[in-house]
Amino acid sequence: MFHLFLQKQALKAHHQSHSGFLCSLPKLTDGIIMEEDSSQACCGSPPLTKKGTEELIQTDPTPQVPLRNRTPQAQEISKPSDQTELQPALPARKISKPPLLVPVNDSSNDYVDADLLNSSVQQRKVADRDMSLQVPIHQQKRVCSLYSDDELLDEDDPDSPPWQTERIVNLPGSFCLPNSGRLSTPIKEDSSQLSSVIKMGWLDKNPPQGALYYQRRWVKLEFDYLRYFDNEKEVYSKGFISTAFITNVSSVGELKFEVATNNRTFIFRAENEDERNEWVTELRNCTGGPKRPITLIAGSPLTPDYFGYLELRGLRSKLFTVVASDKVLLYKSADDYRIGVGITFIDMNVGNVKDSDRRSFDLTTPYRIFSFIAESEQSREQWVQAMRNAIGEALSNSEVVEQIWREPSNSFCADCGAPQPDWAAINLCVVICKQCAGEHRGLGPSISKVRSLKMDKKIWTEELIQVFLKLGNERVNSFWAANVPPSEALSPSSCSEDRRRFISNKYRQGKYRKYHALYGNQRELNNALCINVQCSDLLETLSLIFCGADVNCSTGMANCPSPESLASAHSQPLQAELIKHNLNTELPQLQVEADMDLKHYPPPPCVSYEGYLFKTASMGRAVAERKVKEEFSRRWCMLNDGIFSYYEHDKSTNPNGTLKASEIVCLAVDSPEKHGYDFTFEVYSESERIYLFGTDEPDSHKEWVKCIAKTFIPATAEPLLRLSFERIGRLKCKDGLNLQKSKVGWFALTGSTLHVYLENSKGEEIHLRKLNELSIQQDNEVLVLVEKGRTLYIEGERKLDFAGWCGAIQAAAGSGGDTLSQQQLTDTDIPVIVLSCIDYITQCGMTSEGIYRKSGVNSRVAALCDRFRRDARSLRLKEGEHQVDDVSNTLKRFFRELEEGLFTSEYAYSWLAITALQDENTKISEYKALLDRLPRVNKATLQALINHLYCVQRFSDLNQMNLHNLAIVFGPTLFQTDGKDYTAGRAVEDLIEHYTVIFEVDEQQLKRQLEEIKAIIRMRDNLNTKFPSRPRFEGDGHFICTVYLEERKDTAEQHVKIPGSMTAAELAYEVLDRRNIPVKDKDYWSCWEVCEEIERPLHYQERVLPILHSAGNESHLLIKKQPAMDAMITYLATKVDISKHGMMKFREERSILGLGLSSGNFHDRFFILNVTSLRMYKDVRSNRAEREWIIKNLKIYLGIKKKLRPPTCWGLTVVYESKKQEKPERQQWYLCCETQSEMREWYATFLSIQNDGNLWPQDGVQQNPVSRVLPDTRHGNVSLIPLRGSENEMRNSVAAFSQDALALLRDVR
Repeated sequence: MFHLFLQKQALKAHHQSHSGFLCSLPKLTDGIIMEEDSSQACCGSPPLTKKGTEELIQTDPTPQVPLRNRTPQAQEISKPSDQTELQPALPARKISKPPLLVPVNDSSNDYVDADLLNSSVQQRKVADRDMSLQVPIHQQKRVCSLYSDDELLDEDDPDSPPWQTERIVNLPGSFCLPNSGRLSTPIKEDSSQLSSVIKMGWLDKNPPQGALYYQRRWVKLEFDYLRYFDNEKEVYSKGFISTAFITNVSSVGELKFEVATNNRTFIFRAENEDERNEWVTELRNCTGGPKRPITLIAGSPLTPDYFGYLELRGLRSKLFTVVASDKVLLYKSADDYRIGVGITFIDMNVGNVKDSDRRSFDLTTPYRIFSFIAESEQSREQWVQAMRNAIGEALSNSEVVEQIWREPSNSFCADCGAPQPDWAAINLCVVICKQCAGEHRGLGPSISKVRSLKMDKKIWTEELIQVFLKLGNERVNSFWAANVPPSEALSPSSCSEDRRRFISNKYRQGKYRKYHALYGNQRELNNALCINVQCSDLLETLSLIFCGADVNCSTGMANCPSPESLASAHSQPLQAELIKHNLNTELPQLQVEADMDLKHYPPPPCVSYEGYLFKTASMGRAVAERKVKEEFSRRWCMLNDGIFSYYEHDKSTNPNGTLKASEIVCLAVDSPEKHGYDFTFEVYSESERIYLFGTDEPDSHKEWVKCIAKTFIPATAEPLLRLSFERIGRLKCKDGLNLQKSKVGWFALTGSTLHVYLENSKGEEIHLRKLNELSIQQDNEVLVLVEKGRTLYIEGERKLDFAGWCGAIQAAAGSGGDTLSQQQLTDTDIPVIVLSCIDYITQCGMTSEGIYRKSGVNSRVAALCDRFRRDARSLRLKEGEHQVDDVSNTLKRFFRELEEGLFTSEYAYSWLAITALQDENTKISEYKALLDRLPRVNKATLQALINHLYCVQRFSDLNQMNLHNLAIVFGPTLFQTDGKDYTAGRAVEDLIEHYTVIFEVDEQQLKRQLEEIKAIIRMRDNLNTKFPSRPRFEGDGHFICTVYLEERKDTAEQHVKIPGSMTAAELAYEVLDRRNIPVKDKDYWSCWEVCEEIERPLHYQERVLPILHSAGNESHLLIKKQPAMDAMITYLATKVDISKHGMMKFREERSILGLGLSSGNFHDRFFILNVTSLRMYKDVRSNRAEREWIIKNLKIYLGIKKKLRPPTCWGLTVVYESKKQEKPERQQWYLCCETQSEMREWYATFLSIQNDGNLWPQDGVQQNPVSRVLPDTRHGNVSLIPLRGSENEMRNSVAAFSQDALALLRDVR
């Protein structure tokens, strides 16, 4: 009764408001009905288009709308809303006849589904709406069966009873058709679609407004979706719910069950209890357990291929459309997409896309034509391409791709690294993703033959599949991408422009490929190809082909004329397949213009990073003091498009400051906790400003440093970015090969190694602790780094960052710690402190009684250790200034305080354990095995020390330090033990005793070394006695000297006794006689004094011994020819006047001449050379000489030290020594000539004047035997000894020994 009462009341209310309802019908605007808000549902109220539109339901033209009954139980549970007011009853719907196609108006041929009209007057909640499509309505309409999920009723026949619910059974679709797009014959659902359905059947569904009635829906449950339709014939649903978003399924009330998501609750009613329970069970099975991987779930986090808003022709509001894999999904809005509630989706395996007009395109299926309108023509093209790709995905076959992916590296794109690539370039043998495949197509088929792994099944023969499995992207990229700079590498998110540039560089130009050893030799490449196709090495064939081998070359065999046929004949089908796909391939060609100006250019700005950093105010001077946290300000920093910007906070739009990548010249990473924040870095700019940033997060600090460095370091220096650098940046420099023009260099300092990338050259490393010299010159504007065979001049282009570089390099070049590897080292990897002490003791302390056993003065020892620790390279040990016992104790203290010890903490116990072995051979073998395990520096140092101790104990009759005594002293020292037992001493004793066997020493070399030490001891004995007043007998005062033949190396050295009367010519021919070298006519063999980079030929009558007395430690004697002597003699013969004058460039050693000249530059001066003096004038017009030197007091050397940066290669070094006893004076300066011939003329004039025209004897040098005693055997490797002048100075002088493999006799330091 209560139910009938409600029906009567509702019917009464409906008749009373019927006239008002007619006024509330949606208005016609250009033939399209706009849904009106229920709050304005009165006559004349303006139309309102809502976000997330609802479907307009078509109606019959009958104006009268009967009421439909509601039941109080038919309530849909919805989310709370502000609008809770009850709404008027909705009209019922009755459709008693099939839809009619009627014209819209008299002049139109368009047809629409009749009866499509939204007659709702309810105020609806947006959050509670299901999906619907709004379609146009005209005055004459027909029925469309795609209803809104709001289940709003159509206008029915007024004569029909309100409870009549006849279903539309003959409508195959649910969308408005274009004028010629109606497909009259409905097509049955594919059996494949039906096979994916878990359960389907009729259910009553409650609309979202909580109406009193249910609407009958055909419902399908699939694993991924729950969909509902108007009837079982329809293909496209009225709405769907993604099962991934269903949170609960439960039975409620009589025959009802609810499906709940996070945002919505849907209520369905079954016909009986069993049916209801079956639906609940199946829904729970789909939503409760673990889910299988699916192509796309609406609203899932999987990224769709394309998405956005599209207008369906005739609708005012746009639909959010998603193209994902092989489907196109339609939603009311992006919010609905995110919550997994949609309208319908279209399977693209039955779809076809074609353009319509400028912004329109049609998606045609056998069931409906969907006419879409995009926002622009460009957008239309993107949508069409995306949908066509979806069609390709739907029609694809996964059999080939699954086989190709069996090779793990093929499951990632060879170009960008994107996962699951399904395209390939079959001639290049790379598997690529869809985005990269598009750029490959742009190269053209002559370069890249692009095929799909899913759709082009016919091309994928078994042989081609095997080629891709054998090679794989990883192996192929070892050829194609062997030299890719990190800044140019692609990522899956790279833009199309970056992809196009990279792929063109990689395949069209071959920029990154690994060049074959035969590259450029066409004949050898062809021969190698013909040979290689007969074996199975596919990668070598690929390398040969794309480095220039001709795949169509002749093999020279009639039965196998081509490489392809040759491969087939030798049962190599994979080789033949690879060649077949490259018969017409255009080979990569990297073209470089000959006149290209190779200037630095920054890499494309592709680095982005942002986050908070703490920043101080920029500074114009070096950061010397510690900055506390209060001095930093928090700033939001962004790095994008090559610009580093910092803002007040992350909401700010205007930056506080910006810094372009091109303005950054240096980036310095501070040591932890240098400032208030644990991790800081400094950015140096071109404008001489320092920007200090800090953070307490190490990961953020590391990422900022990496990204900033990547923005301004060019691709040519890209490897620097992989280093854990402390400082990185740009500097100008010159090297010893070209001092005329500065180069731009990119430097990175890591520990004690300076990594350098200069223009047009490969990277190199400079080990700062192994430098021969490190100095700052020319008013702190040039940093000079001298290493073996090379000098590098780093110029200070900007004072601020250059000062930072100088300080950092000088600190890195010093001793960096207490381990051996952190010490300043020699070229042989031995610490300088060790060699300095060994050399000094070898020269001054071999006869000192109790050497190494006696203690030195502790204060002096500590001072020596401290000086060595600061800069061992600069400390020179001198006899008289330093005591033998102090030096020996310094060496012992160094080893005792050495961190990790000489034998390392890891292996020290193993060394001691060997002493317990009884068998000597076994013991030696174990020692040798442990020796090979030591680090390189430890091994070299141990060998040098044991060599020295071996030599010391060989002279134990003089120093009283035999093998046992040395072992007692050095055992606890080297093993850092307390010395309570003799285990450590026994180990050292074994090493000394078996030195030659354990270290595999050359016996002859060791014998020479001992002979040299004996010679030193005899020489010191002689120097310790007074010189007799009588004339010396023959043999007295002989001096042993090392002389080299043509070049300074071990195989060219000769040891000669030099008597006081020996001339340069006699010495030269003595060495030539020993080497059995014949002297031909006009062979101007001379003896040269060589001092580093300068040299001087001694006059053939000049005595050798005085040269040895005055020469420095760095000097040596060299016997070689004078190539310019013949030209100089010819020049002098043609001169009438012996004098000479002309312009030369002049530079003084230091400001001692009183000329006001800068000591760092060369200046043009006019010179006049006559028989008595050399005069210098400011210019040719000057009457008064600025300086004058007596010609007899000048010593002229060929060459100038490179670190002085002479303006030309043709220079002279002039040394002036006055003969005044009361005030001796020594000056050194430099002259540069414009040409080699000019320098030769000046030098010839100098020599002619100094030697009274006797440059070379007319009859040549006579090889007369020298009246002296010459040794029959070699006496060792002793270089020049700086014996200087007086008897006392000669007594205090020592020999300076050149380096040899035993690392014993070297320069005194």
